[in-house]
Amino acid sequence: MKSYRDRVDKALEQYFAPENPQVTRTLDAMRYSTMIGGKRIRPILVLEFCRMCGGDTEEAMPFACALEMVHTSSLIHDDLPCMDNDDYRRGKPSCHKKYGYNYALLAGDALEAYAFETAASAKTDPAITVKCLQLLTHATGVNGMLGGQTLDEENETLEGMTLERLRDTDALKTGALIRVACEMGCVVGRATEEQYKAAVEYGEALGVAFQIQDDILDVIGDEKKLGKATGHDAESNKATYVGFLGLEKAQEEAAAYTDKALKALDAFSDNQYLKELTESLLHRDH
Repeated sequence: MKSYRDRVDKALEQYFAPENPQVTRTLDAMRYSTMIGGKRIRPILVLEFCRMCGGDTEEAMPFACALEMVHTSSLIHDDLPCMDNDDYRRGKPSCHKKYGYNYALLAGDALEAYAFETAASAKTDPAITVKCLQLLTHATGVNGMLGGQTLDEENETLEGMTLERLRDTDALKTGALIRVACEMGCVVGRATEEQYKAAVEYGEALGVAFQIQDDILDVIGDEKKLGKATGHDAESNKATYVGFLGLEKAQEEAAAYTDKALKALDAFSDNQYLKELTESLLHRDH
């Protein structure tokens, strides 16, 4: 995992060379939020699914970096006072605390745009680039991550909130970017139809397990390890799996969805690394 993270970090850093010195403050904010750490799970999934399908991971790297830019843009905006109002991210001041609300807003918007510029510049078959752009656009917009964030905002004041609606919310808010990571890796790796279907099943299951574990950590996690305050979900009246199911049942659900993700990986012969990574995400403490 460290090897993958180092490769992704090196590639990301190259995208933040200043082209226009007059916009350096926004660029600094973009770089700061992207490079202050993170597990890089989504770009790693792009690269690993590409590799398991027999593809060239360097060919997939622009799409991996583009996805991490989209993910970072969502974190910048999530932390804003008008959204989740978090002062810290990964143990350091949130973008708006370091650069101000205005530059955080600009940095988040700029990262989203830059993500698609990055993906479009990939040196691969144009048909592959177009397909990955279609997938990433769908996963980012109102039919994906941003749609999930919309539902998440509405859920705070919604009467008659249900577990089914929570699952729908998280499938978009968290699951869409995890699923698209698997899909883009398969596209660049020229996956078979069976492999592609299995990757989608894996991504959808992992997305649920990942979100449930996030909900669990907000209750029992160590703030120092998480790099941000805990208990935020309860304070904000957010619907969570722990709130609906209780801690023990939520942990069982996370384990069940992790098992479903692991079974989907049987469609790939060289899957040991990703199986180990998937199991480790269930037991992560940050």
